[in-house]
Amino acid sequence: MNKAVLVGRLVKDPELKFGQGAGVAVCNFTIAVNRRFKKEGQPDADFIPVVCFGKGAEATANYMTKGSQVSVAGYIQTRNYEAKDGTRRYVTEIVADEVNFLDSKGSKKEDNSTPPEITPVNTEDIPF
Repeated sequence: MNKAVLVGRLVKDPELKFGQGAGVAVCNFTIAVNRRFKKEGQPDADFIPVVCFGKGAEATANYMTKGSQVSVAGYIQTRNYEAKDGTRRYVTEIVADEVNFLDSKGSKKEDNSTPPEITPVNTEDIPF
């Protein structure tokens, strides 16, 4: 069984291309997936390349940007090709059957305000 389910944030904006011939939409993006354990107190992440096709590819490119959180379900694929310089390149990626948007372009807002001050409560004023 080859099944992968990941939740992470986009490292950069998705790239949308249209394939030759049938013109099928192809979207490539990379997500950062946090690891459970931290190295010396610092969070650590894996950077996983993802590809999706069709309407899902178009929606991902239109609604997701760098930093957006997504969940991806699909399968792991390995492939290789010859680059323009003649070297052999190897790629391991997730081919997404399903991409769920966990937040959207408009949901991120920058909050530069200071946190509200907390005033202590006198416990004698509490009736119980």
